[in-house]
This record gives sequence, C-alpha cells and structure tokens, in this order.
Amino acid sequence: MRVLPCGDAAVLLDCEDALEARRWHAALRDHAPTLGANTVLLRGRPDQLRALISSTEVTDVDDVRGREVAVEVVYDGPDLADVARHCGLDVDEVVRRHTASPWTVGFAGFAPGFAYLTGGDPGLEVPRLDRPRPRVEAGSVGLAGAFSGIYPRSSPGGWQLIGRTDAPLWDLGREDPALLRLGDVVRFVAVDR
Repeated sequence: MRVLPCGDAAVLLDCEDALEARRWHAALRDHAPTLGANTVLLRGRPDQLRALISSTEVTDVDDVRGREVAVEVVYDGPDLADVARHCGLDVDEVVRRHTASPWTVGFAGFAPGFAYLTGGDPGLEVPRLDRPRPRVEAGSVGLAGAFSGIYPRSSPGGWQLIGRTDAPLWDLGREDPALLRLGDVVRFVAVDR
C-alpha cells in the first residue's frame, strides 16, 4: 500500500486491491474514511494521519464481511447476448456464472443506493458501453469492468444490462435507506417473473 498526499488536509491510501482497501477502511472507521475501489481517503493533517496509519493494525477480512443478501433477477437484459458473445459464453452460462459467484459490496457511489459489487467471476468482465444510454430503468442489473451493480433509480448509464430486479435498493422509509451496505455479500438468484 502507498500513502499519497492529497493537498495539505488529507492522504490517500492506494491499496493493492479492493479487499485491502476494505480492511483499512474498517480499521480506520473511527476517523471517517472514504472508501473507493482500491483506495481510502483520510482527512486531516498528513503528518498525524501517517502516524495513525503506522500505528493501526489492519482488520481481518472476517471483520469487514457484512450480511448476506439474496437479490432475485429476471435475466432478460438488452445486453445479455452481447455480454455472452464478448465473454465467449452462451447466455445460460453468463446467468449461471453471475448467480454462482458471491459478490461483495466494495464501495458505494454514483447514486444513493448504488453499490459497486466486486469479486464476481472474472470471466464476466466486460467494458462499459461506448455510448451511455440516456435512461436506464430502476432495478436494471449490469456489468462494467470487474463490477456488477443495480441501478437504484432511473438514470443515464453506461453499464451492460443483463437483467432486472424489483429489490428496493433505496428506501427513505427504512432506518438504513440503502439495501446494500459496505461488506454485504450479494447472491443473485435467477427467477422467471
């Protein structure tokens, strides 16, 4: 891991991978860290933060694992056949691999309730669309790079869409509005409805 200065009021931990970033984020949670794909941002005086980092014991992976959440998906997305072709698979094998792998909420962003899911089958890595769609429906399940994600509301988007779900990803009526939280393990379940 590299510790990089971010101006005079922050440092960025540039981690080896998403798991190491989650471990550091958990270990430093009392200091309001911001988690990225492979990074952790800490605000404060860089000299004090460097001392804090050197005296901190990194959290074990079991300590950053959250709940297990099952998400039902109808696999009928407009890009499913293209994803299969890109990956050298048939459509049924894309669905099998997407549902067979446990995905972990690595970090959140883009929109309230949007979780970047990591750790899926590496055979499903696909590029973003060349041209983002002006509108992606809420509940659309997509792939982009090594990530999977679910659009919590209608918005523009450039991910390759493979299915859809009715899971309420963001609900202000819940104590915690986000269905998926950092460290949660998501298991996709194929359904016909």
